[in-house]
Amino acid sequence: MPSSESTDVARTGGPPLLADTHVHLNLDAYDRDRDSVIRRARDAGVGIMVNVGFDLATSRASIDLACRHDLVYASVGLHPHDAGKLDDELLAEFERLASHPKVVAIGETGLDYYRDLSPRDDQRRAFVAQIGLAKKLDLPLIIHNRDALADVIEIVDDEDAGSGGGVMHCFPGDAEYARAVVERGFHVGIGGPVTYSARGRLVEVARTVPRSRLLLETDAPWLPPKPHRGKRNEPSYVAHVAEAIAEIRSVDVADLGRTTTGNATRLFRLPAPPTPSVAYEMWGNLYLNITNRCTNECYFCVRYETDTLWGYSLRLDREPTVDEIMKAIGDPAGYHEIVFCGYGEPTVRLPEVIEVGSRLRSLGARVRLDTNGHGSLIWNRNIVPELALAVDAVSVSLNAASAEIYDDVCRPRFGLRTFEHVLAFVRECRKTGLSVTTSAVDVPEIDIAEVKALAAELDVPLRVRGGGVPRARRRGRAAPRAGS
Repeated sequence: MPSSESTDVARTGGPPLLADTHVHLNLDAYDRDRDSVIRRARDAGVGIMVNVGFDLATSRASIDLACRHDLVYASVGLHPHDAGKLDDELLAEFERLASHPKVVAIGETGLDYYRDLSPRDDQRRAFVAQIGLAKKLDLPLIIHNRDALADVIEIVDDEDAGSGGGVMHCFPGDAEYARAVVERGFHVGIGGPVTYSARGRLVEVARTVPRSRLLLETDAPWLPPKPHRGKRNEPSYVAHVAEAIAEIRSVDVADLGRTTTGNATRLFRLPAPPTPSVAYEMWGNLYLNITNRCTNECYFCVRYETDTLWGYSLRLDREPTVDEIMKAIGDPAGYHEIVFCGYGEPTVRLPEVIEVGSRLRSLGARVRLDTNGHGSLIWNRNIVPELALAVDAVSVSLNAASAEIYDDVCRPRFGLRTFEHVLAFVRECRKTGLSVTTSAVDVPEIDIAEVKALAAELDVPLRVRGGGVPRARRRGRAAPRAGS
C-alpha cells in the first residue's frame, strides 16, 4: 500500500503542463541543436510531443526519435503531397511501423488542394487507405486539410473516419466547420496562427470549440507564433499558443494547459501521470477525488476510457483517509469552491464527506458535492440532513428524463427504482435549503430537451455537459463493470 507521501497534491505554479501534438523534430532544421530544443521544451513545461511522419523516411525517423526521448511519441503516414506513392507495399510497411509501442497515430494524411502536388484522385485514394489502416489498428488520425473542407468531411463520413478519433491539424475552417469536425469525433488542433490577430475565424474557433476537443500544436519548424514570426518554430513556443488561447477563452493558462494535455493523453492513449491526485485544481476550484467506486456504470463515463482527466491521474491506488484528504487540500482559502468529485461517487464514503466538509466549512470554505444522487439508496436512509451540515451546494447528474432511459445509459446498481430516488434526492436537497443544480451529458440516447423540461419541473437549473460517443458504445463493447 502506498504511503501518504505518494498522494499527489496538484497545484498550479511554474510552467503550465503542455502537450505539443504536432511537431517535426526529425527534420534537418534541428540537426545542430535537436537535444537543446527538446530540453527547452521540457523546461517550458512541455511533457508530450507527437512527432509526425509524412512519408516513409520521416515516419521511421519519428520512431527513432521517440525511442531516444521519453516525452516524444511518433505517428506514421503519408502526406497528400506524396499520395501517388502509396501502394499496397508501402501501406503494409506503415502498418508494420505502426505496431511500435511509441506510435500513437496514423498521419499526417488528408487532402491538400492548395498546392495540388498530387492528383486529387490519388490524394483521396491515399486518404481513404490510411483511414482504413487507422481503423484496422485502432489508432487515431492526424488529418491535413488545406482548401479541401467539403471533400475531407465527405470522406470522413463515407469511411466513418471518426470512429477511432483524431485531430484536424492546423485547423483550416471556421467555427461552424469546427462544430462539424467535433460532431464527427475529431479534435481541433490550433497552433501559432492563433497569435497573429486578435480577431478572425481562428480566434472564434479557439473561443468556441469544446474544451474537451481542443489540442495545442506548433507544427514546428513552421508557423511560429507571433513573438517568433520569421524564425524557426520549436515546441517550447507552444506556451505562446496556450497563452493566446487562454486569453481568448478568459481562463487560466495552467487550467488550459492541463485540459489540453489531458485531451492529448486520452486521444493518443498515452501513459497517465504516475501519481494519482486526491486534490486537483481547475477553474479556481479545488476538486477532491476520494473514491473510484461508483453505483452507476454510465457508458459515457470518461473513467472507462482513461485514467486521466484535465492532465491529472485520478485512478486511485487506495482511498485516502480524512487526514490525508485534509493534507492534500492544505489551505482552502482562495478557492471559489471545494468540490467532492473525482472518478467515483463521493457518497459511497459518506462519513468522510461529512467529516471533511464540516472541517472545511468551519474554515470558511464553500463546499459542493457532485453526486449521482444515490446516497440515500446506498445508506438506506435519508442522508440529506447530514449533508446539509457539511456542504453548501449539490450538483446531481440527471442524465435522463425517465427511469427506462436512465437504466439504459447509466446502468445503476439499484435497477429501475433508482431514477425516482434520484428525483426524490433533488427534491429533498431543495427542501433542506441546499443550493441545487442538475446536469446531463449530451449523448445521442439522452433527450436534452426532455431533461431540461424535467429540471424545470423540479425547479432547478440544468447544466449540459459535452459528451460525444466514447469508443465502448460506438463499437458495441460493454464498458468494464465497476471496480474492475
